[in-house]
Amino acid sequence: MKIKETVHFRWFKSAIAILILLLLFQFSMTITGADFQKVFANSNQIFVFLSRLLHPDFAYFPKLVAPLVKTLQMSFLGTFLGILMGIPISFLATTVVTGNVVISGIFRFVLSLVRTIPTLLLAALLVAVLGIGEATGVLTIAIFTFGMVTQLMFQCIETIDFGPIEAHLAAGATRTQIAVWAIAPQVFGQFVGYACYAFEVNVRASTVLGYVGAGGIGVILNSSLALMSYGRVSIIILTILITVVLVDKLSEKVRGVL
Repeated sequence: MKIKETVHFRWFKSAIAILILLLLFQFSMTITGADFQKVFANSNQIFVFLSRLLHPDFAYFPKLVAPLVKTLQMSFLGTFLGILMGIPISFLATTVVTGNVVISGIFRFVLSLVRTIPTLLLAALLVAVLGIGEATGVLTIAIFTFGMVTQLMFQCIETIDFGPIEAHLAAGATRTQIAVWAIAPQVFGQFVGYACYAFEVNVRASTVLGYVGAGGIGVILNSSLALMSYGRVSIIILTILITVVLVDKLSEKVRGVL
């Protein structure tokens, strides 16, 4: 048996790895100026915060219904617009449809640019341009959905069976006819699954967009935190949690049917 295969040698390597990790941790603390002693010294504030948060103000729930409906409307409309824009672009972003590397490369580059912008930054920019309101939230969600789902869609197109495409080409079909009759039937189910997934993600994202004034229940959550009304914060979080769970279950049923 070689020495590197012995238990002692493996223990020695593990000890070195742990030592390196500890040194890196200490080095990171030094650079960032992190002081964990302050965290532990103020640990009593955690219990104070949780004691106030664990008492939801259920009487405030009726006032959350209208903002919650707006949040769901923002998510649905933004998802619908993003999917609507994404479907034709997803076909143009793959050479399976265009047959042209340059054209597909341009569309893929645009999609890469869209995906590089964080959602909150995009929302903040749109709020600065368009102002505060639900319309800004819808547009933010639509752009975010467009970048995310289009990427998944054109990758899905590139994994289809090429037999129907070759048959249509042999029959003299155009690129548009191939996309509609040879490709779309193969990817329709997966496209619906991506749409449901995007809607789930956007319901969560739309609550966060309220922090930058993009409308919905997130605005109330932000103002409640600013006013330290933790009873209201608690009931808002519970409402969002239940809503997300229900949306997830609904999306699972839709995907199961299709």
